[in-house]
Amino acid sequence: MFGTSIHWTTFFYLLIDTFIVLLTLYFSRKKTRSSLRRFLYLGILFIAYNATGGFLPIDNFPDPSILQYIITYGVAIALCVYIVYYLYKEYDIVVLRFNSSIRNLAILASVSFVVLFLIPYFLTDSLNSARFLFTIPISAVTFVFLFIFYRRISNPSNPNPFIVRRNKLSMVSVASIALLPICTVIGDYQWITFTVMNLAFFAITAIEADRYLYFIENNNRMYEVFALKKKQRDESVERKIIYEDLTRREIEVALSILSNSSYRNIAKDLFIAESTVSKHASNIFKKTGVKNRREFLKRFRKKK
Repeated sequence: MFGTSIHWTTFFYLLIDTFIVLLTLYFSRKKTRSSLRRFLYLGILFIAYNATGGFLPIDNFPDPSILQYIITYGVAIALCVYIVYYLYKEYDIVVLRFNSSIRNLAILASVSFVVLFLIPYFLTDSLNSARFLFTIPISAVTFVFLFIFYRRISNPSNPNPFIVRRNKLSMVSVASIALLPICTVIGDYQWITFTVMNLAFFAITAIEADRYLYFIENNNRMYEVFALKKKQRDESVERKIIYEDLTRREIEVALSILSNSSYRNIAKDLFIAESTVSKHASNIFKKTGVKNRREFLKRFRKKK
């Protein structure tokens, strides 16, 4: 397309991702404290992934030619690590333990790329052999991660449809990461590889849209917490609440508290530790000008 090696499907995904990022920029600029910064970074990474993977390799690129593969594989690795980081940070979905911080995962992926791809390539001068040696072990690791992730977030008895939808869409994102090495070793079929990977971005976009609709749906329940009524202007500053003061996770916890859920059940529904729920609750109480859960419910729960 346009005299390059980019496939029309890849170009189509590039346009869609760019549109989503521009639309997100338009909405986020209206907020003083943007809660979509990480999502914007994710969108930019997907744009870079589609662009580098779609246009490279090209014949007139400066030598050595391996630089093109270093760029494309490097962007793909950065994107996969960032997706895991995004799920960890945005949804408190912590799957791996034992020093499995995002930094360590990034280091492990980078070292694996050097040891399993670059060194074999320089030794054998065979791209196919290097690709095979790199993708097979990585594919095995990612499928183990996918299995652990599924076991971690699967909860059929969860009564909250919003959480159930979010977990299913998160599974799509992680499954896309797991399938990427397999798509890579199969060959240069852009329409397959880029479709699989862009499904991860579309799934996370659907999560964000669903969360926005979920907050709108519960707007009436949270009105006393989020809105600054005219009569509140005469009250003390400590009792005033502005929507942007609560993080999106704190909003979810606040909605659960208003449903009279215990901290243990909230932790189970959101797949986080009970101590994390308690920490979120303390921040909510501080920001809403109450001392404890009882005062919060008394002030903000709608009277029957």
